Amino acid sequence: MDNTVGSLTQLQKSFVIGTLLGDGYIRQVKGRKDAFLEINHSITQKEYVEWKYKILKNLTRSGPKSRCGNGTRIAFRFFTKQHPEFTKMRDLFYKNKKKCIPNLKLDPLTVAVWYMDDGSKCSKENVYLNTQQFSKEDQYKLLRFLREVGLDGTLNRDKEYYRIRFKTSSISKLFRMINDFIIPSMKYKIEL
Repeated sequence: MDNTVGSLTQLQKSFVIGTLLGDGYIRQVKGRKDAFLEINHSITQKEYVEWKYKILKNLTRSGPKSRCGNGTRIAFRFFTKQHPEFTKMRDLFYKNKKKCIPNLKLDPLTVAVWYMDDGSKCSKENVYLNTQQFSKEDQYKLLRFLREVGLDGTLNRDKEYYRIRFKTSSISKLFRMINDFIIPSMKYKIEL
């Protein structure tokens, strides 16, 4: 059964790229024609999941639901319908079932979603993107894409992995760039 919908809007494409840089996951069930996107966060981020759902609502069958995970974690999640554009994105973002970084152009929405998913502010001088899941080579690509939109960063060692740390000179520019997209429950991530 084909359950695809029309093309993704530019806003939805920017959004999906941002969430794939962060916590989003594209899957394709064996025997199915196309892939789908899974959005899955802790129940404490319910407002964020509902915001994501509003952006992708026309690509879904039903709204977010809570689900008990391993241990005591309660997740809040939803899935999109299968879609050829998700299949193309899966082919770009996954190699050997591992998430990787294709060539990208970032925009403010993409950076905002990525930051809401994986950004952290330890102090006004220490702002990170938790990119530990990506190879060092892919993180250097991400640094290059950030430079293309005027944001400078470096790789920062985090135990045995690396993550992106914004240079102090870029933090206020980052926050100005993404401010209009940051939802109320995530504003704490950009307060100086």
